[in-house]
Amino acid sequence: MQTTDALGRTPQRRDAQSNRRRILVAARQKLQEDPAASLDGIAEAAGVARRTFYGHFPSRHALIADLTQEAGDELRQAFATARTTDADPIEAMTRMVLAAWAVGDQYRMLIALGRRHPGEDAFRATVAPAREEAVATLRRGQREGVFADHLPAPVLAQALEALVLALAEENAARPWADPTGEAASTAFLVAAGVAPQAAALQVQDVVRRGRAAGAG
Repeated sequence: MQTTDALGRTPQRRDAQSNRRRILVAARQKLQEDPAASLDGIAEAAGVARRTFYGHFPSRHALIADLTQEAGDELRQAFATARTTDADPIEAMTRMVLAAWAVGDQYRMLIALGRRHPGEDAFRATVAPAREEAVATLRRGQREGVFADHLPAPVLAQALEALVLALAEENAARPWADPTGEAASTAFLVAAGVAPQAAALQVQDVVRRGRAAGAG
């Protein structure tokens, strides 16, 4: 006898749930490598039959919509965890970059797919809150004289996002010992106009306090 949940839906069998997770894991990997990867290729990488794959995701749009939602949830949660009300602009930006780096695979995939499918409103909607927060923080830092003001904040934010994405892609292809994103965050701050030594010290301080809070 089948059971139903509180909403009257029939829960997926355990093997069906396992297949769905395998498909999503394989899809993230394949789409990071090639945003144009075929659904058949993803099914093969997941080790499931085409019929099983299409039973979960009847179209490319359905698969990408699910991945977008999953990645967006991770990114929003990471930003919410990193956010603090009393942070100055430099610390706030440091926390944001470290948060994005912590969910780097998800973040890279979102941006890569968004570039491949610029007409997809879901991508823009997913990353919009993070981008808006970054622009607002950069603008605040420019007013306070701690960030470079040779570019408008939205343009500077796009340039810095591209820098972090390039570093994340390079790190994924050939890891260069930056598991926590300290080097990438320092590079971000320097590119934003912070003196190198001050940038490095700020990143070290945020990471140290984060570790202390986690240990406590």
